[in-house]
Amino acid sequence: MSYRVIVDSCGELTLQMKESGIFKTASLSMEVDGFHIPDDETFDQADFLRRVAASEECPKSSCPSPERYMELYKCDVDRVYAVTLSGELSGSYNSALLGEKLYKEEGGEEKIHVFNSRSASVGETLIGRKIQECEEAGMDFEQVVETVEAYIEEQHTYFVLENLDTLRKNGRLTGLKSLVVSALNIKPVMGSTPEGTICQLDKSRGMKKALAKMAEHVAKDAVKPEEKILAIAHCNCPERAEVVRKLILEKVKDRYKKEKADRKKTMRKEKIMRNVKRCVAGVIALAIVGWFGYSAYDLHSSNQERAVAEVNYDSVKDYLSTLSAE
Repeated sequence: MSYRVIVDSCGELTLQMKESGIFKTASLSMEVDGFHIPDDETFDQADFLRRVAASEECPKSSCPSPERYMELYKCDVDRVYAVTLSGELSGSYNSALLGEKLYKEEGGEEKIHVFNSRSASVGETLIGRKIQECEEAGMDFEQVVETVEAYIEEQHTYFVLENLDTLRKNGRLTGLKSLVVSALNIKPVMGSTPEGTICQLDKSRGMKKALAKMAEHVAKDAVKPEEKILAIAHCNCPERAEVVRKLILEKVKDRYKKEKADRKKTMRKEKIMRNVKRCVAGVIALAIVGWFGYSAYDLHSSNQERAVAEVNYDSVKDYLSTLSAE
């Protein structure tokens, strides 16, 4: 069976994914001071960042239309999967669902499932890779959906904001607070919630310390990291991304060294307790054996005939009478 994976343009497709023919992009679009910028192969990142920095207004974004998703669903495959930016942050998820509904109303027969990534950026990339992995493993449609949904549940997304200009521009941060935060060089460490919203995990003064804080959170939350993929996305700063990679791997390694040492201590304590319990059990057993032995001896002794001494009181009386007569 053939399949297709649609990822909205908030996700980062690798060159290999683009060349596979399996992955397709549903593009979002941005607007800065009335200038429309599609997030497709024509996107000029440097120009976009320049426009955002120069503007006093917050950039606006719009999700792919249901009609665009419909177009992507129409293909010569048996199964279609769509991966969208968190439904709590964008309308892309609902748009993909509506596109599916409209497509099936027109007679579309392909099996379609829309995944709410509850993440963004490289989080969507990993979900797309997981779908491909499941398909290549020969899973049926329902198994793929179940496996990938479980995978999404285990995902965690973290990021550090370079500056708070966007938050100030869209009114989520007052001008005074933004000024204070910028003056103190405070960098917030952010993360995703299980529902797919954004929360502040920590903060620190300076980017270096903030990235170290983020690495600590990643290491703390990691479950079976040897089975996970660490994916790092960056905006024109590959050197910093490499620093973050090393930081996270170091923190995870330190955490597991500590846990290993703690496990050894726990095992030693458990061994001591087992030995103590054995000793106590041995003493109790010895006491029980002693008690049974004494009870048996006492019972045996009580059944033996005992010698009885008889005294002739008549002879005593005669002797006493003789003494009185004298």
